Amino acid sequence: MENLPTLLPANTALLIVDLQQAIDDPRWSLVGPRNNPQAETNIAALLAAWRREGRPIVHVRHDSTEPESTYRPGGPGHAFKAEAMPLPGETVIGKRVNSAFIGTGLDDWLRARGIGTLVVAGVITNNSVEATVRMAGNLGYDVRLVADACFTFARLDRSGRLRTADEVHDLSLANMDGEYATVVETAEVVG
Repeated sequence: MENLPTLLPANTALLIVDLQQAIDDPRWSLVGPRNNPQAETNIAALLAAWRREGRPIVHVRHDSTEPESTYRPGGPGHAFKAEAMPLPGETVIGKRVNSAFIGTGLDDWLRARGIGTLVVAGVITNNSVEATVRMAGNLGYDVRLVADACFTFARLDRSGRLRTADEVHDLSLANMDGEYATVVETAEVVG
């Protein structure tokens, strides 16, 4: 892969949200399967590009306080997935709610380093990714949300109608695109 596009400032941070083993628990797929089966591969490509160029990386880890959560610390799902395993020296921010900015030092960490642009990937598109992107946009960050490096699961809507993972994902992206972020694909980011 080529170098990252020069359109991104040199200190653009890559933010990987909640890509932990918890997301592979079968309970997440009870209503229906996930979308974007290539998301982990795309996240690995983003990480490789950031590491190659020595750009800032933040791994967001969900530390659930819910007793039955697949993301509960000490449980088998709490560990990062292999594709998103932090390397020594890379920043890990633990969070307890859906937004990576609530109750964490993320905003302070970014501002202390003069970071104003974020590239965001991870899970779940319509939950922690969307909450984090909306907050980042509200805080004034220039956010690029990598659509094919995020995924979600099928859900029932309020009327009980099954919405596929692609429908849920696409609607969430539409909610964020323009006002909170610019939605892009991995190939647009890594060249």
